[in-house]
Amino acid sequence: MYSILRKLLFTIQPERVHHLIMHKLNILYKFGFTRSILKKLFSVNAPALEKEVFGIKFPNPVGLAAGFDKDAKYTDALACLGFGFLEIGTVTPRPQPGNPSPRLFRLPQDQALINRMGFNNDGATASANRLKKRRETLIIGGNIGKNKDTPNEQAIQDYEAAFRALYEVVDYFVVNVSSPNTPGLRALQDKEPLMALLNHLQKINQSLGNQKPILLKIAPDLTNEQLEDIVQIVAETAIAGIVATNTTINRENLNTPKQEIELIGAGGLSGVPVRERSTEVIRFLHSHSKGAFPIIAVGGIFTAKDALEKLNAGASLVQVYTGFIYEGPSIVKNICKGLASSIQ
Repeated sequence: MYSILRKLLFTIQPERVHHLIMHKLNILYKFGFTRSILKKLFSVNAPALEKEVFGIKFPNPVGLAAGFDKDAKYTDALACLGFGFLEIGTVTPRPQPGNPSPRLFRLPQDQALINRMGFNNDGATASANRLKKRRETLIIGGNIGKNKDTPNEQAIQDYEAAFRALYEVVDYFVVNVSSPNTPGLRALQDKEPLMALLNHLQKINQSLGNQKPILLKIAPDLTNEQLEDIVQIVAETAIAGIVATNTTINRENLNTPKQEIELIGAGGLSGVPVRERSTEVIRFLHSHSKGAFPIIAVGGIFTAKDALEKLNAGASLVQVYTGFIYEGPSIVKNICKGLASSIQ
């Protein structure tokens, strides 16, 4: 059914159809009858899938990755689709428009997307205000970043501002220093600036009393040496864990014609092409840390088999994004059912 609808939706510009569909979902959520139908259709009640990770009890291990609901506009409606948790953002302290359109591209031959959104969002205060009004109890993560015009030397102040703005309304934080779409951002993944940033956020976290788990989102393009640094950084800063991985700048082994890829230009690639590398990174981190910290897996997860692969590699939770777009609203239900049957 969704495969037929997808053909129609894929004739519309990606960013436009995203806002159109989510606006319609929000309307459906407003009415108790349709809200109940959505929950009945897409939610899975599987106690076997409940899991406690970094002090939070998740009803199931399947979440929605950052980038889909950047401004916390759709959290209540998305809660009806069975997600165990949802990550908003990336949120920056001040509103910013992001990069010029077009900035989101489908690669159907590869079941992939390329995006160069550029942290377009309404700012941390706007997201915080929306979350204060939400009705559903879905676990929310706050993915935070710096504004494009903030130099890296002042990045700490941006992350602190976003952290403070969202502190009372999210359940955990993800520090995003790995997007390829903000110039110079990935330089913050180097050990020295990253240690300074995470230690600073941890001090604020401790001073605010009710400490929130802080995770770090990393790129799939890091070398093994850099991944070893990440393991050490997690240990030394005592952050709660890692989100692995963000989008890749790699364009190798794609089925989409090279000329088409070149016309699209810069951006982060997500979906099936990043699946294998994401799993490799997870396995490396889990092995080299001896399982010392939780990992949220993201990258090419479309099916229960994909999710199980990530969990077997050492992940504690998984997130979908591109898979959600290609597989449709039943993706969480299908993954949860498959995971539950693998436990029995």
